[in-house]
Amino acid sequence: MTPAENAQLALLLEVAGTPKPGNVDRERDFDDLRFEHFLAGSVGAGSGLRTAEDGAPVGAAFEQAVAGMSQQRGGNTQFGALLLLVPLVRTSAESDLVSESVRAVVENTTVEDATNFYRAFDHVDVFVDDPPEDAEPLDVRRGADAVPALEDRETTLYDVMEMSAPDDGVANEWVSGFERTFWAADRLTDFEGPISARGARVYLELLSRERDTLVQKQHGRKVAESIRVRAQEALEGGGAVIEAFAESLVDDDINPGTTADITAAALFVALETGAVEV
Repeated sequence: MTPAENAQLALLLEVAGTPKPGNVDRERDFDDLRFEHFLAGSVGAGSGLRTAEDGAPVGAAFEQAVAGMSQQRGGNTQFGALLLLVPLVRTSAESDLVSESVRAVVENTTVEDATNFYRAFDHVDVFVDDPPEDAEPLDVRRGADAVPALEDRETTLYDVMEMSAPDDGVANEWVSGFERTFWAADRLTDFEGPISARGARVYLELLSRERDTLVQKQHGRKVAESIRVRAQEALEGGGAVIEAFAESLVDDDINPGTTADITAAALFVALETGAVEV
């Protein structure tokens, strides 16, 4: 399979994994966001992923992938996952898929990449924090309206990720050489059985190791830490404890979406490197 095809497969395997507490999976829907929306988003993102595979700039490929992903009625299904997958696909199409190679790809992004990243926010609603006062002109919620400020400040896409990294788990992957992604990809090989089930297990391990930054933005640091501890307890308790944890997060409208994004990226790395096979 090509890198773009493996990226789409990773998106499909991620959403098919269950139980994945707090996230849509093949057994749990939200009121306005359902399993089929994620399937459609995975298909729609394909053109942008293929563009990345063909060597297009990261920002342009990402904007195209998000535009395609958004062509379903659920809204934002995989924005964060695509922000990880696009540079990974680009890297794999050009060189060995290792941390050093993907780091080189993201560090070489340009101002134009940043402007296309901001344009992607015009396609879907994405939950983000208020920016610091001195960064208001670069508020991603402004979408294309922020482009002049990006150009005036000569801000690259890597610069944007670097500014966001302390409070955003996806951005932190960019500046850390995709550290958690590669850890999780290795971890997938430690289990047997269906890959989607392994993905669900690794998702829970990721959640138990670090606070989910989307949960922290939406509900605060205390809740995010509580979710991390409960994920650890669920891993230890297994079975019914995991199921109860999953149901409680849905009931409380708590969505560890950043952890799901990293899981999708890890599935791609494992598939693309041949560490796991379908």
